[in-house]
Amino acid sequence: MPGDSMDKPNTVTCTAPVNIAVIKYWGKRNEELILPINSSLSVTLHQDQLKTTTTVATSRSFQEDRIWLNGKEEDITHPRLQSCLREIRRLARKRRNDGDPALDSMGFSHKVHICSINDFPTAAGLASSAAGFACLVYTLSRVFDVEGELSGIARQGSGSACRSMYGGFVQWIMGQKDDGKDSLAQQVAPETHWPELRVLVLVVSFAERKPVGSTSGMQTSVQTSRLLKHRAESVVPGRMVKMIEAVQRKDFTAFAELTMKDSNQFHATCLDTYPPIFYLSSVSQQVINLVHRYNRHYGETRVAYTFDAGPNAVIYMLQQHVPEFVQAVQHFFPPESNGGQFVKGLPVNHVALSEELRRSIGLEPLPKGISYVISTKVGPGPCVVEDPTQHLLGSDGLPKETV
Repeated sequence: MPGDSMDKPNTVTCTAPVNIAVIKYWGKRNEELILPINSSLSVTLHQDQLKTTTTVATSRSFQEDRIWLNGKEEDITHPRLQSCLREIRRLARKRRNDGDPALDSMGFSHKVHICSINDFPTAAGLASSAAGFACLVYTLSRVFDVEGELSGIARQGSGSACRSMYGGFVQWIMGQKDDGKDSLAQQVAPETHWPELRVLVLVVSFAERKPVGSTSGMQTSVQTSRLLKHRAESVVPGRMVKMIEAVQRKDFTAFAELTMKDSNQFHATCLDTYPPIFYLSSVSQQVINLVHRYNRHYGETRVAYTFDAGPNAVIYMLQQHVPEFVQAVQHFFPPESNGGQFVKGLPVNHVALSEELRRSIGLEPLPKGISYVISTKVGPGPCVVEDPTQHLLGSDGLPKETV
């Protein structure tokens, strides 16, 4: 029938990465626009190991905007979702009104169906909202043919989502303007810049949903922590300069020490918040001990940790140290013998752990403290999935059975 092709949804699928901050964002100066009290800097992780996939479809036959996250329909009226949808549609209308004839058939008035899945634990300190909103904004921009600066739109979904709009090493410049137009992400170096850098995500056993969500945690910290104010005004500006220099020079020692100090100060501001917020678990603290004792054994900084608002550790190191450190993790956090694969992602060669190193570290093993390790590296920003069989929505605009 002639009408069928008119009603066939316009469908686009994209993926977007997780980013892990090495200079942390914590605290907003404007809640509605998500404007931070300090700049931050992150490393984009590779999508072969960690990503969000989002399909957006538009059709004249859709009755309303709808969204499904990880197989479950969610409330599309959530203010942050609405901000992103509204901004993309506004930019699309602006392009049409500016006289781009190719946009006449884009169907701005058509409703959208959105389906999104993460391949990592949501809300357990792995920056799922950052990858999710970056993926949503990037996919919507492709559906509505919107180009240009998108990180400011992603920021309105989730602050750190603006940093997931780029690969490699990315800074989020806090900006000064009240309207937030200068609070944007900017790539410091591409993913190809430091090929020897490797990343391990240590997923803590029993890492359930956070006890205090990031949004409410930040609000309480801004209201009650004097340390947070000192950090934003007097510490972070200097650290940003030093971190950008360390990345550009590929100076691992400087990069690693700044990363650990900034993670520790972020969690100190959580403790300085009233009532205090505890994101680190006893396993997290043991990982911190392991890293410092490992570095002390070698008399140099070979490994660095950072923790976001959750107990999972993200470990940075150069490629040549990965096999031994993974072996140390496996020794001091022995996994279940009948469990699945302990190391997922990029393959890691097996090496023996010397008795001397074991004795030098000298920690009591914590059995089953770490569920598994994701081995990954620095990766690119969002990408379009060209294969139509990978769409998460079927031709009827509803999630496929496999989702």
